[in-house]
Amino acid sequence: MSKVEGGMKCVKYLLFVFNFIFWLMGSFVLAVGLWLRFDPETVSLLNGDKAPDTFFIGVYILIGAGSLVMLVGFFGCCGAVRESQCLLGSFFACLLIIFGAEVAAGVFGFLNKDKIIKDVQNFYATSYNGNNNGTLIISYQKVLNCCGTIESPCPDPATDSKDCETGIKEFFNSKLYIIGYVGIGIAGVMVIGMIFSMVLCCAVRNSREVI
Repeated sequence: MSKVEGGMKCVKYLLFVFNFIFWLMGSFVLAVGLWLRFDPETVSLLNGDKAPDTFFIGVYILIGAGSLVMLVGFFGCCGAVRESQCLLGSFFACLLIIFGAEVAAGVFGFLNKDKIIKDVQNFYATSYNGNNNGTLIISYQKVLNCCGTIESPCPDPATDSKDCETGIKEFFNSKLYIIGYVGIGIAGVMVIGMIFSMVLCCAVRNSREVI
């Protein structure tokens, strides 16, 4: 076996391993997105007819990006096995699209954090003033261990409870930071992946030219 053939096999295996890792990353992003979307606590807080849906926009971006990453990772593995420059080139182009989606999810999570929290707080306050014994209000109090608002506190609150506006801020802050960190973190890894895949694509082309 010549050195060129040995180099081609090495490149092929590196591409396959990278794309498999990339597929695993997509699975992780998709799992996080689905968890945020179907988390019983989050759903119970945003289940009302007039509940703000801004929070779920960032979640949907994560779910879409994660699904696309898994699909692209699969085709990248096929391209590595078949040594197809067309598939590898398409893989690189898709990386750019996914990179933009991941950055959008991360930026959305950080820049809209205060607006999302304020919308949920206003939704709770409106619901609380309308019917402070309703099912939705009881759900907020149970999930967030809170009661009432800053302007309308509970007449007999528990000793370890807080107002629900503070509870909402703490709860959604943690969720939105997850969206932000996952989106930007995976996007950062993808920059390395794009550079890596571009170098390996060039190696495939040069090796074929030598052969």
